[in-house]
This record gives sequence, C-alpha cells and structure tokens, in this order.
Amino acid sequence: MKEKMTEQAVRLFDQKGFTVTSIQDIVESIGVTKGTFYYYFSSKEELLKEIHMRYIDGLLSKQERILEDDSKSFREKLFDIIHLSIVDIKEQGASAKVFFREMRHLSHKSLDQIEPKRDMYRYNIEKLLKEGRKSGDFRNDFDVSVVAFGILGMMNWSYQWYKPDGAKTDEEIAGTFVDMVLKGIQPQ
Repeated sequence: MKEKMTEQAVRLFDQKGFTVTSIQDIVESIGVTKGTFYYYFSSKEELLKEIHMRYIDGLLSKQERILEDDSKSFREKLFDIIHLSIVDIKEQGASAKVFFREMRHLSHKSLDQIEPKRDMYRYNIEKLLKEGRKSGDFRNDFDVSVVAFGILGMMNWSYQWYKPDGAKTDEEIAGTFVDMVLKGIQPQ
C-alpha cells in the first residue's frame, strides 16, 4: 500500500503540484482513508522526502555502476552518465519532474538528508572529469567544478523539454550534450 500511495502521489504532484495536492486527494484517488496515509507517513512533506530519497538513491546507484565499469574510457563513462539522466527522465518522467520541481517544498531537516546525496552525484562527475584529465582523455586546463555544474545544468533541465516520443532519441540528445562538453575539454 505504501508503494501504491507513493506512486499515486508522484502522479498527482506531477499533474497538480505539491502545494495544491492534498492528503485527501491522494487517499481518495486510491480508495483508502487518511488513517492509512498516516500509518505510512507522518505528513505530506515526509512523503515528498520519500519520493526524493528514492529517486536520488536510484540515480546514484546507476551512476556508480557506470563509474565502476573499468572496461570503458572516461569519455564513454561521461556519455553513459549524461545518457542515464535522459533515459531516467524517459523512464521515470513524473518522478523526475517532482524531484527537480518540488524540492523547494522540503524542510531544512529533509534537505539535510537529501542534499548530501545530490552533492555526491556532482562529486562523482567531478571525480570522473579529474580522472579523465589525468588519463589524457580530457584537457588539463578547465575548471572541473564549473564544467560539472554545466553538465548537471544540461541534464537537470532536460526534464522541462525532453519528449521521449520527440524527433530526437535519448542517445542523440546525450550525444549532442557530450559533443558540446568534449569539444571544450578534449585534448587538441
């Protein structure tokens, strides 16, 4: 029941927004009582935190598998990480939108648990860029933090405009992003 309630909340938060969706909306949409809701969650904000934690934990796990693959170059890993973000938006559309759009409704206490995980995703990209520089896959003369934030900016905003059934495939979009980045950081 907790999973069903969470999935329905994701759909409603995506459609109506977090602030407009009430606990009553959530429970009525799946035919349970508020008591059932409060059995699993102490508040609507706790439910939102659960959605965020589930999303970032899944993303980190997938990112770590890419980074641990020693059969791939740093360039290939960069493509895979960027591609992961597009595919994740395709596969988890509503969850991705809620994750990026509704974070502002989380309390400081919840953010204290989520932000280190979001930061870890960025630190992993920074580490990849640093290791790619050492290996010669990337140039040595760029600011790793700024490039990592630029990559995250491209990836994180794609939930706003990416259409899985659009003219470009997820591979083509990821390829375009990687070309933009690599032409700025690959060796001459």
